[in-house]
Amino acid sequence: MTIRVSKALLLFALGFYYTLVVFNNTNDYNSNLTFVRHVLLMDTTFPGNHGMWRAIHSPAVAFMFFANIVCWEIVTGLLLWWAGFRLIRNLHAGAAVFNAAKKLGVIALTLSLLMWLSAFLSVGNEWFLMWQSKEWSGESGAQHMFAIAAFVLLYLVMPDVEGQA
Repeated sequence: MTIRVSKALLLFALGFYYTLVVFNNTNDYNSNLTFVRHVLLMDTTFPGNHGMWRAIHSPAVAFMFFANIVCWEIVTGLLLWWAGFRLIRNLHAGAAVFNAAKKLGVIALTLSLLMWLSAFLSVGNEWFLMWQSKEWSGESGAQHMFAIAAFVLLYLVMPDVEGQA
């Protein structure tokens, strides 16, 4: 039972994290949109780098990037909360039922991993060279969140068996 509860609590914790992220992205909209704009502008990357042709100067495109990230975070957060509740609802079910209830958590954590790996580490960090910026780099945070979501996913998919702690 303890392991089952811990899996649900970790999903809730990540759901809470995403709730705070969405709150901050919408409550302090301008700061977060500014971050995205600077990443796309590549205006604080190394001077003279040969990747500057990739920079996007359109405020509308920056807003689309930002809006898509926030929507992705909303969906991921809601799915994480829902997945946690599904596990809680199935705490006393048999192992097969509990293991099947993990499916939504797997989907939510996969969405999280895809956001950090695709949007932040691949597109932001590598394509727009965010790693070169001292002022507008989210590389460290993205790496940390990717690792956390990956560990939780690996723990979640470990099969639960009858009579487990």
